[in-house]
Amino acid sequence: MASRHAQPDKAGTGYLGSVAGLAQPIERNAKSNMRGSRARPWNRPAEPTCLHEPVTALAVCPTDASPTNPDLPSPPPTPRFHMSNPLVRKLEGFGLLSDADRAVLERISANAQLIGQRVDMIREGDTPDGVILIMEGIACRQKHRANGARQITAYLLPGDACDLDVALLTQMDHTITTLSACRVVRLPLDFVKRLTDEHPAIARSLRLSSLVDEATLREWLVNVGCRSAVERIAHLFCELLIRLQVVGFASEDSYEFPVTQLDLADTVGLSNVHVNRSLQELRRQGVIELKGRTLKILDVQRLKSIAEFNANYLHLGAWATA
Repeated sequence: MASRHAQPDKAGTGYLGSVAGLAQPIERNAKSNMRGSRARPWNRPAEPTCLHEPVTALAVCPTDASPTNPDLPSPPPTPRFHMSNPLVRKLEGFGLLSDADRAVLERISANAQLIGQRVDMIREGDTPDGVILIMEGIACRQKHRANGARQITAYLLPGDACDLDVALLTQMDHTITTLSACRVVRLPLDFVKRLTDEHPAIARSLRLSSLVDEATLREWLVNVGCRSAVERIAHLFCELLIRLQVVGFASEDSYEFPVTQLDLADTVGLSNVHVNRSLQELRRQGVIELKGRTLKILDVQRLKSIAEFNANYLHLGAWATA
C-alpha cells in the first residue's frame, strides 16, 4: 500500500471531479489546510440579539433576514437538493417536535453567518465558548500531528450541532474547520442550557444526535482499520448520501461534495495516489460519477454491496433500511 504521508500529487489539489479532468484545481491560500499547515481562524461576528431573549419568546418572533459577511467573496452555492431547514429536519428524525419547538429552531438558525472555506472555527487547545450549528456546507473535525500529518475524524453536515456538551470541557481536544464555504450559527452555552431545559423534545433529539455522532466515529474506526481502500471510500459515499438525504441536501442518488482529494485521503487514511486509483476503480465499475463538485451514485445498491454498508449506526429508522 502506498504511504498515506506521500507528497500530494497534482490531482490532490483540486475537487474530486478533477480526477476525471472535469474541474479546475482550487487555489490554496498560503495558510490553507495542507498537511503541516493550519487554516486561518474564524473572526466571529457579534451574537444575534435574539440569542439573549427568553427561549420561549423566540417561538413567536418574526424571522429576520440572514446577514452575510461582506468580507467574504461569495456564499456557498445554493444546494440543488435543499428543501427546508436542515436542523429541524434532522432533529425531527429522532422524535416528534411541537410547533413551538420548530419555531424556536427556525428562529435561532435564521441568523446564520457566512464563513469561507478552510477556516478554523475553533482550534485544539481553545476554551469552548459556544455550540456551532452547521446550516450549509461541509466542515470537519480534525487532528494534526507534530510532523504535519492530519486525520479527519468526522464530517459536519447541514443540521449538525458540534459538541452539545462542550461546556463540560476546559479546552478543545480537536480542531473544527470548514472544508467548503459554510453558513453557521454559534449558540452561547447559557442559551443552549435554557433551550434544552425549556424544550425537552429538542433536548432529547440533540442527545440522540450526539449518540449517533459517537456511533459514526466507531464506524469510521472500522472503516480505517478493517476495509480495503475501495471499500472505505464506497462506505463514506453511502453514509453521506443518507445523511444528506435526511436533511434535504441530496436527491435519491446525488449530492454536492466540495471536498478535495487531499481531504478524502486524510479522511480514509490513504495516500493521494491510492485515493485516485480507488476512485478510478469505482468509476470503472460504473457505480459513481464525479463532475465538478457533484457526486452521482449510478448504482446505489451496488455501491452499498461493495462497502458492505449497513446504516443501522445512524439510527434513522426507515432511512436506514431504504
